[in-house]
Formats: sequence, C-alpha cells, structure tokens
Amino acid sequence: MGSVKGNGMENLIAGRKSLKISLEKSKALGLALEKAGPRLDEINQRLPSLEAAVRPIRAQREALVAVGGHINRAVVPAAAVLKVFDAIHGLEKSLSDPQSDLPGYLSVLKRLEEALRFLGDNCGMAIQWLDDIVEYLEDNKVADDRYVVYLKKALKYLRELQNEERGHLDGGLLGAALDRLESEFRRLLTENSVPLPMSSASLIGEPACIAPSQLPVPVIQKLQAILGRLIANNRLDKCITIYVEVRSSNVRASLRALNLDYLEISVSEFNDVQSIEGYIAQWGKHLEFAVKHLFEAEYKLCNDVFERMGLDVWMGCFAKIAAQAGIIAFLQFGKTVTESKKDPIKLLKLLDIFTSLNKLRLDFNRLFGGPACAEIQNLTRDLIKSVVEGACEIFWELFVQVELQRQSAPPPDGSVPRLVSFITDYCNRLLGEDYKPALTQALVIQRSWKQEKFQDRLLIDELLRSIRAIETNLEAWSKAYDDAVLSHLFLMNNHWHLYKHLKGTKLGIILGDSRLREHEQYMEYYSVLFMKDSWGKLPSLLSREGLILFSGGRATARDLVKKRLKAFNESFDEMYKKQSNWVVVEKDLRQKTCQLIVQAIVPVYRSYMQNYGPLVEQDASASKYAKYTAQSMEKMLSSLFQPKPVKYGSFKIRQSSAKFSNGVTGHDPSSSPTVT
Repeated sequence: MGSVKGNGMENLIAGRKSLKISLEKSKALGLALEKAGPRLDEINQRLPSLEAAVRPIRAQREALVAVGGHINRAVVPAAAVLKVFDAIHGLEKSLSDPQSDLPGYLSVLKRLEEALRFLGDNCGMAIQWLDDIVEYLEDNKVADDRYVVYLKKALKYLRELQNEERGHLDGGLLGAALDRLESEFRRLLTENSVPLPMSSASLIGEPACIAPSQLPVPVIQKLQAILGRLIANNRLDKCITIYVEVRSSNVRASLRALNLDYLEISVSEFNDVQSIEGYIAQWGKHLEFAVKHLFEAEYKLCNDVFERMGLDVWMGCFAKIAAQAGIIAFLQFGKTVTESKKDPIKLLKLLDIFTSLNKLRLDFNRLFGGPACAEIQNLTRDLIKSVVEGACEIFWELFVQVELQRQSAPPPDGSVPRLVSFITDYCNRLLGEDYKPALTQALVIQRSWKQEKFQDRLLIDELLRSIRAIETNLEAWSKAYDDAVLSHLFLMNNHWHLYKHLKGTKLGIILGDSRLREHEQYMEYYSVLFMKDSWGKLPSLLSREGLILFSGGRATARDLVKKRLKAFNESFDEMYKKQSNWVVVEKDLRQKTCQLIVQAIVPVYRSYMQNYGPLVEQDASASKYAKYTAQSMEKMLSSLFQPKPVKYGSFKIRQSSAKFSNGVTGHDPSSSPTVT
C-alpha cells in the first residue's frame, strides 16, 4: 500500500515534469512559428522573381546562347551615348562668362554643340539596338513579362526625347548658353552705340556736320564671332531683331536732338504752306543730315557686321533700321506738304523739296535701292510724283489765275495791287538760280510722263504770258475807277512799279529795254495827266484879273481877293482830303509827285499872298481866307500819298465764280497768293 502510494507520487512528479517540458517546447514552437510567418511571406513574395530568374534556364538553349550577343550589341552604343551625356554635363562647369572670356566661352560652346550633335546622331541607333534586344527577350521569353514591360516604357520615353528638340537631350544647357550669348551680343551693341552729339550750329538751325562714329573693330569682330555660333543654332533672326532694336534706337536718339516733332504734323493742322514754311526749310537740312551721316553710317556698319551672311541679310537689316529710325516719317512729311492747299508759294516749297530729294538722289539709290527697301522706294517715288505733279499744276495754272483776277476791283487808294507786286517778284524768283533748274527739271519729267518733249522756251514764255496778263489787268482795273484822276494815279503807280522792279532782273532782261522804257514813258504820261486834271487846275483860281490896277477901288479888290481865296481854299481842301487817302508806293515816285504838286501850287500861292494878302489880313475874318502859309502848304503837300500800315495778305487764286479784293499792298515779296 505504501509502495503503491510512493509510485503514484513519482509518476505524478514525472508527469508534471513531462508536462512542463512539453509546455516549454510548445511555447518555443509557438515562438518559432511566430518568427517563421514573415519569412514565409517574404519567400512567397520572392518566388515570382525567383521563378523569372530561373525561367531562362527553361528557355531554349539556342535563345540562351544568342541573347549575350544581342545584349552586347545594344549596350556598347548605349554606353557610348551615356558617356557623351555625362561629358555634356561636365562642360557646364567650363562655360565661363562670355563678357570676361568670349573666345573661351565660344570654344566650350562649340564642343557642347559637337557633343550634342553626336548624342543626337547616335541616340537613335542606341535606342533601336535596345529595342531589338527587348523584342528578342519578349519573343523568346528569356525575360520576365513585367521586366519587358518596364523596358518598353523606358525606351518609349527615350524615343520621345530623341524626336524632340536637341536641347532636351542636355536638359536645356545649350539653350541657356545661347541665351547668355545673345545677351552678350546685345550688351556689346548697347554699350558701344552712342548717339551722335548734336548742336544747333547756326541761327537757322542747321546741324553741325559730325563724322559718324563706327563701332570699334574689336567689337565688330566679337559681334561676328557671336553671330557665327548663334547662326549655327538657327538664331539669326533673333540676332537681327536685337541689332535693329539697338541701332534704330540709337539713330532715333541722335535725331531727337533736332526736335523733329514737326514731321508728325497733319494737313488739318495748318492753313497753308506759308504757315509751315520754316519747317520745310528745316526738313531739307535735317533729311540731308540723316541720310549722309546717320543712315550712311548704319549702312556701312550693317555691311561690316553681317557681310559674311550675304547681301540680302545685311541689306534687310539696314532697311529695318532705316524704317524704324525715321526715314519714313521724313517722306510722309513731304507727302503732307504736297496734299496742302494750292497756292503759288506752295510751288516754291515743292521745288525746295524737289531740290532736296534730287540732291540726295544718288545717296537714296545706293542706300535704299535694294529689294529690302521696297517700302522706302515706293514712298520716295510717290513723293517725287506728287511733288512734280503738284508743282507743274500750279505753274501751268498761274497765267489763268492771273487772268481771273481781272474781275476783281482795283485798290481804292490807287496803289499797286498785291497781285502785281507778287507776280513781278514771283516770276523773277522762278527764273533765279534757286528755282529755275528745279522747275525746268520738274517740267521735263512731267512732259516725259506724257511722252512729250519739253522746249526750253516754254518756261520763259509762260512767265511772259503772266506779265502780259498783269498789264492787261492794269488797263481793265484803271477803267473801274469812277474818278479819272485816281485812274491816272493808279496807272502811274503801277507802270513805275513794273519798270522799277523788272529793270535789271532776269525777267526784265528777257522783256528787253524797249519794253521797260514803255512802262517808264507810261508813268510820265499818266503823271502829266494826273497833274493836269487835279492840282494843275488850282493856280487858275488865284487869278490876278481885275486886281492889277485896283480899278474898282480897294474895297472891291478886297472882296475879289476874298472870293478867289475862298474858291482856292475850298478846292485845295477838297483835293487834299481826297488824295490824303491815296497812296504812291514807290518812295522816289512819291517824292517826285509831291514835288511836282508843290512846284505847281506853292510858288503861285506865295506870290499871290505876298501881293494881295494884306488886303484880307486886316479883316476880322482874315483866318478864313488866309488859311495857310506857303510853308504850311508845302509841308502838307509833301506829306501826301504815304503808304498806310497794312497787314500783308495774299490774293486768292480761285475759280471765276469767286470774289476777290485786290486790296492795298506795298512791294512785299512775302505776300503770297492762296488757292481756294
């Protein structure tokens, strides 16, 4: 009983121990299983790749043998391309500042271009070889499908890059380098493009002649070197844009000092050519300066900088500079003048424009003669055509317009009509050296357009017709006066004016001495008639008849003297009052006429008053009869026919239905006709 009980305890202890061991093993196994779980998951995840790695072992033996050669052929060019690609990025550090080391910068840039050219030429081949090996791997199932898909995506991306701009192959490195080179091109131009210093060299505003400053030779050489690289990368248009922008701005800055705002004036902003006469004179000088100094310099510089690019390139560049810098504005101003209101002074201004253009004809043909300057050529031709046609039209109308003035009333003061004074001066100016050559050439050109020949005598004959028309007008105007004495004064005035202002002139020489003497003789003739019909009648009023012996007694003689002095005074006052409003324009004729009147009146009056004045001087009403002394009368008569201050106007050349007033004028060359 005791032994059984002891055995049971031992068994229990042994069972407990065994259970404890089993429990520890179970616990250890649980921990081991817990640790094995992730490893199993990892193994499970690696099985597909392991399967893919093992798959080539299952591929056909021929495919496995050939795959090595395919891979080698693809990898060799791909590796070369990759090596060049790495070299390209290595060049980035070698790109210095073009301003500090332009030759070094250009050298590295050229190597970069060559590397990119190699990359571009060989990248396609490398991609094709890689594409072939991927196709081989796929067809022969030598590689895992997912791996093949990845390779295809990578090759597609490479192919897209290869088909785009070459700049993408270097990550934009070449583009950035070229941009810096363009900036250096602009900097060199800007820093070396200095506007010419201007000065109003004289009171008339003529600009000083300054030799144009060219860019220094080293700068031109740098510009050409930069152009070489930029052109190699299809950036010529950008270079031209920069060049035109900088140089045209420089020319405009040079011209700005000349105050060319008048070039923008429109026809609606002025009444007639006379109001902008000063601008037209400036225009000729400014245009000559711009062409001979500024545009000439730009023409030469364009040739120097772009000569290697060919004629079309540098001429095109110059044409853009000229157009943007202001040559078109000059031509448009000239066109504006041609579109203004017609008048004879406009003919002179058109001839001034023609002379300026003709003076620059060779320069225009040389500078703007190329196809690139077609717009400038067309504007110039149009301007010349308008100038020639406008000038000839006014010239050929001159005679007709002078005839039309015949309908107008003569000046009420008997002076010289402004038409007469203007035409005499105008015709002489047209025959002078300043205008005759230009007018002749304009007439020749106009005739040639009509397939007609120009005869040298045509110009002179036309001007003589106008003078003859003036003479005819004078006769017609003289008959319009109701007062015959005023008519005599008018003809005396005008014949002397024609004689005086034609004698010794080109037109006077053409008319001849005999024709001029006729005007002088007419002046003398009408002077005699004027004296006879006016002041010449007064001396007879101071008759001595019945006073010599005082036959009727002193009282009778006094009454007779009073009566005759009263009649004389009334006639004198009336005549003086009337003729105080009349004018003799020419000073010498005025003095001569006054002297004739004084000689006709004053001696007779003085003698009469010396002899018979005492008869009335003691009378209470003496001042009524002895109104003047000989001295006061002489002073009054010597002051007759003075020109009145007048505002010089312009006669209007018009259609026959218009109205006209000749008005009063002195001989003023500046008074001009105006066409309505």
